[in-house]
Amino acid sequence: MAKVGSGMVRRSRRGRGQRRPTTWEISDSDTEGPVGAEADSEAAVRARDPAEKRRAAAEERRAAAEALRLLRPKQALRRLAVRVDPAILEDAGADILMEALGSLGCEYHIEPQRPARSLRWSRVKPEPCPCSVPPEVWAAGEQERLLLLLEPEEFLQGVSQLTQICGPACSVPWISPESPACLHLAVIGLDAYLWSRQPHAQEMQQPASPGIARAEVAVGWPEVEEALVLLQLWANLDVLLVASWQELSQHVCAFTKALAQRPFKQLQESGAFSFCTAGRWAAVERVTREGTGLRGAWWRQIRQFNRVSPAVADAVVTAFPSPRLLQQAYLACGTDQERLALLADLSVKVDGGAEPRRVGPDLSRRICLFLTSTNPDLLLDLSA
Repeated sequence: MAKVGSGMVRRSRRGRGQRRPTTWEISDSDTEGPVGAEADSEAAVRARDPAEKRRAAAEERRAAAEALRLLRPKQALRRLAVRVDPAILEDAGADILMEALGSLGCEYHIEPQRPARSLRWSRVKPEPCPCSVPPEVWAAGEQERLLLLLEPEEFLQGVSQLTQICGPACSVPWISPESPACLHLAVIGLDAYLWSRQPHAQEMQQPASPGIARAEVAVGWPEVEEALVLLQLWANLDVLLVASWQELSQHVCAFTKALAQRPFKQLQESGAFSFCTAGRWAAVERVTREGTGLRGAWWRQIRQFNRVSPAVADAVVTAFPSPRLLQQAYLACGTDQERLALLADLSVKVDGGAEPRRVGPDLSRRICLFLTSTNPDLLLDLSA
């Protein structure tokens, strides 16, 4: 009975274990769905990042290309406007100037200007203005230019004032407070006018009017040249002396083309060198900050000299793996002759059974002058 009872007890305990009510654990299973969705979306965004970067880079390249197109001289010339004062058209030779402006391709308008008888240049920015172009490039063409035409008699009156009364730049004629910073003067026919005012031989023989003759030639070429120097030194004012309207038209057209080309040249000067962009050479020789690739770049630099073979460049680079080491070797030399001949005896490997070669004194001299000379006009290759 005891055994049976004990067996029943064990069965009853197992039965109670089987009939034990199921317990449910509280978990975060309800929030796992959204978190997984967010993770998937982040993964998708990360997957799209390279495509977005490529698209953004392509847009930047297109914007840069469009900005470069707008800065081209032909495009910039179309946005350049020349404003001509109506008083200039009263002269018979003004038709030559207007025909030249019409054939140039820029805009020109007949508008009253201050001062009178002047031409004014102004530039129109593109809308919208490309952000890829530095502000200083657009600022290169912001300043207005003004060319003031003077009659010979009016110019000589100012010359007389300048040569007789010396004073600061503010006393210079033709300059007012509202005058632009870039002011130029132009005088047509001054030489012919001065020549016409000289007394003739018959008048010189007449003793009755010597005072009048001296008054007429009171201002001559010496005074004009003195006034030109004073205007340049005091007011930084250039004076254009031309003989005809044809010469004036040629100068105006050349000046207009130069203004159209200035922003493009400014952009080229502000950019990096084409042969070394973002640490990469034109021959795709990358030079890192750790110095990797410097040996190859130095080898290519040696190869740029005239009449230098790859074997000769290998000899120089093997002896001096970097330009700094070669410069230090030059500093250690005692005389100039020793520096010039430092690389001359370096042996050059040749293929086959050819006779051994040396770098030679000519290339040794050229490399030495290239790394040590401070004269930018020095000619390295005497045989060129």
